[in-house]
Amino acid sequence: MRIDAITLFPDMFGVVRDAGVTGRAHKQGIWSLHAWNPRDFTTDTHRTVDDRPYGGGPGMVMLAEPLIQAVGAIRADRAGQHQPDGPVVLLSPTGKPFTQGVANSLAASAAGATFVCGRYEGVDQRFIDQYVDEQWSLGDFVLSGGEIAAIAMIDATVRLMPGTLNHGDSSLQDSFQDSLSGLLDSPHFTRPEILDGLAVPEVLLSGNHARIARWRREQSLKLTLEKRPELLQQARSRGMLSVADERYLAALAHQ
Repeated sequence: MRIDAITLFPDMFGVVRDAGVTGRAHKQGIWSLHAWNPRDFTTDTHRTVDDRPYGGGPGMVMLAEPLIQAVGAIRADRAGQHQPDGPVVLLSPTGKPFTQGVANSLAASAAGATFVCGRYEGVDQRFIDQYVDEQWSLGDFVLSGGEIAAIAMIDATVRLMPGTLNHGDSSLQDSFQDSLSGLLDSPHFTRPEILDGLAVPEVLLSGNHARIARWRREQSLKLTLEKRPELLQQARSRGMLSVADERYLAALAHQ
């Protein structure tokens, strides 16, 4: 999978390209990252990428022309390497929420995506209307630019790709993953068996895989009910809860 990023700060992407499991996957060729600086597509001495907004107001707006040229260069580079075009994605507070489902879809796409990391007060709307295919948001808050959001989305996506994680089932057990009905993950424990007087739950030491699986499922249900009840309702509406799940939830309600 190929990821392109249009950004004024290409070095920021080193954290996902070079470190951790995503860095290892990049070295193994599971995915590739290409960063493009809009300043490289300017024609003036100052390499200007922003200007004052029409109509007045605070801040500056990113110019459309350098972004258009960057998109064109990406498309030409992909074509030269016989790679398909991925969607052009603008990181924006007005975008649709980036979810685990979106990460799964992107991970399954060999085309990947081109992330446009905005800065300043925003991006010229004409670029958005003509060149942006999708807008994604990391949450209902504002960042200084789209880089951090793009890095988070890339990390969430790459870790789902085969070969990235040491154990193939690791990502399947994560919170929000569709294979677990979109529920929160269950608690985890490791050595020592007793820590500050607190013991690891007995069931996890039993060796009974069926009991362990049921305990983890119940803990996932309980945690989701306590922390994110709306996710539980979504799972129920999708028919993802079993009779045993509903029986356990009913028992919790009567405690």
